[in-house]
Amino acid sequence: MPQGFGKSQQVLANIPQQGSRHDEGREVPESATDGSKRRTIQRCMLVLADVLMLLVGEAMAPLLSRLYYNSGGNSLWMTTLMQSAGSPLLAIPLLLTPRAAAGEPLPAVFKMAAICVGLGLIIGCDNLMYSYAMLYLPVSTFSLMSSTQLAFNAVTSRLINSQRFTSLILNSVVVLTFSAMLLGVDNRDGSSGSNVVPHGKHVVGIILTLSASAVHALILSLFEVTFEKVIKATTLRWVLKMQIFTNMVALVVSMMALFASGEWRSIHGEMVMFKNGKVSYVVTLIGIAVGWQAAALGAMRLIARVSSLFANVTGTLALPLVPVLAVMLFGDRMTGIKVVAMLMAVWGFLSYVYHGRRAAAARKGRVHAVAGCIVCAGRISNV
Repeated sequence: MPQGFGKSQQVLANIPQQGSRHDEGREVPESATDGSKRRTIQRCMLVLADVLMLLVGEAMAPLLSRLYYNSGGNSLWMTTLMQSAGSPLLAIPLLLTPRAAAGEPLPAVFKMAAICVGLGLIIGCDNLMYSYAMLYLPVSTFSLMSSTQLAFNAVTSRLINSQRFTSLILNSVVVLTFSAMLLGVDNRDGSSGSNVVPHGKHVVGIILTLSASAVHALILSLFEVTFEKVIKATTLRWVLKMQIFTNMVALVVSMMALFASGEWRSIHGEMVMFKNGKVSYVVTLIGIAVGWQAAALGAMRLIARVSSLFANVTGTLALPLVPVLAVMLFGDRMTGIKVVAMLMAVWGFLSYVYHGRRAAAARKGRVHAVAGCIVCAGRISNV
């Protein structure tokens, strides 16, 4: 009896200890969850800042480009130049970012130089097509037709970045594509501010916008694969480097084309004849440069943080805003077809957002399942 009683006491003494170990096992994931929530909130705030930067740039640049044309500007190479001219400004935040840690693996210099030159040349050609498109189309039509970037980017993301498609992503792509097709047959859009667009140029503007959108989608996917396969880092310093180096190449190409075309001789006369004077001319060009760089940097950061497809989807969020501002500022006519196309663009974006929410919920469920297994494993090992 005394020996059995002693064993019973030993068993009873062990029961609270097992309970305390179980409680400790539950506390670990709680603290880990708190840390994960803080990191998630911080990451969401950074992504939100990138989204706002992209949206402001996407709305600002086309509107100021239309203002440039409506106020007497007619240099295609000047507007093309402004799409990359703001890149030297990024050297300021680049100098303030911490350098790479000692011993951190870096990509080959020759390979990075070749990538930056190649991407810069493509960006320069893409900028020129956008400049022609904005000259031949009203800003509202141009902005809404640019939604085809998402359709093209869906293809390039699948082929280059191995993006997995779902029914919601496919629905988003199809709806946004039909939205652009509606605008393509809207040839009755004769109100484009103070500039009257010839009938034949309207078709040319549509073709150039579609071509530029396809090339832009390719550029975004190439940036994503560069970050993943070559650089293998997504730090702010690398994002700024890629933005500066590629846009500096595009800037050199645009400057060479500006001088080769002879348009540089008309810059002074264009400045003098500008509607609101020389100061307004310079401020407008600076605003265009800043707007394009803000949009490009926001897109680049979203590519590094999320994906090129998400960066393109975010750009479509500016579509409902730009036509409304164009109607108020430039007198663009908001036709019934444009309204339907705008609503379809919004629906396509919301479809992708809903896909993101479902994917996030699925990932969250998997994380909880893994966390539960870790708790159980810890409990079993302690017992």
